Amino acid sequence: MTTPKSVAGRLFTLLGVFTEERPSATLSELSRSAGLALSTTHRLVNELVEWGALGRDTEGRYHVGLRLFELATLSPGTLGLREHALPFLEDLYEVTHQNVQLAVLDGLDAVYVERLSAHNAVNVVTRIGSRLPAHASGVGLAMLAFAPAEVQELALRSPMRRFTPKTITTPAALREMLARVRRDGYAVSDAQIELITLSVAAPIRGADDGVVAAVSIVVPHDVDVSGLVPVVRAAARGISRVLGAPSARSAPRGAPV
Repeated sequence: MTTPKSVAGRLFTLLGVFTEERPSATLSELSRSAGLALSTTHRLVNELVEWGALGRDTEGRYHVGLRLFELATLSPGTLGLREHALPFLEDLYEVTHQNVQLAVLDGLDAVYVERLSAHNAVNVVTRIGSRLPAHASGVGLAMLAFAPAEVQELALRSPMRRFTPKTITTPAALREMLARVRRDGYAVSDAQIELITLSVAAPIRGADDGVVAAVSIVVPHDVDVSGLVPVVRAAARGISRVLGAPSARSAPRGAPV
């Protein structure tokens, strides 16, 4: 790994050491992973701690600080979205008592910005702030199907990570799935991330009627989705209406509101 020359580059490299698999690290681990001298790491880490970007526990290990979470909530992709969506997510949760999720698209990844989950709901790998490839997740497929053509083509050309034997991993299968989502207005991701789960997702539209996010419910893989599709689509339409989407101002005939 090439060591960044600028101070900003070195700070970003240090922050990049932290991942879901490694939520904390010692000073020496940070130094080694970032490719920086221990003295340089010590100085930069102290500055990050002072600013609140990093915190330090009683064992001397560093972790991401709350200041970064505060900044992340100001992202244009999430600012106001979570607040507008939460009442609809809560309604969806009350109906199902399963995992209800809200996500935005970042490149070819679905980034989860909100999640409600019952204590006895099926286990899921996501959490707020985590990301999954769009080709394998319900919310990702719901957004990717309506993404600009260049984004879809990039997804079709890029390697597709396999999570289970049922994960979409070929351009032909992904192209067929995206066409189905556009036709139906919702996505079903069946055992693509974990064999025990199934996700039903629907796109959320913004003021220009473009898709800006997606909402999903994750349930055990053997649950009948026929009763889930209408409530997930209703939640997506409600959020879209609050966001000012012209197409959501009046529900289609026979659709739930």
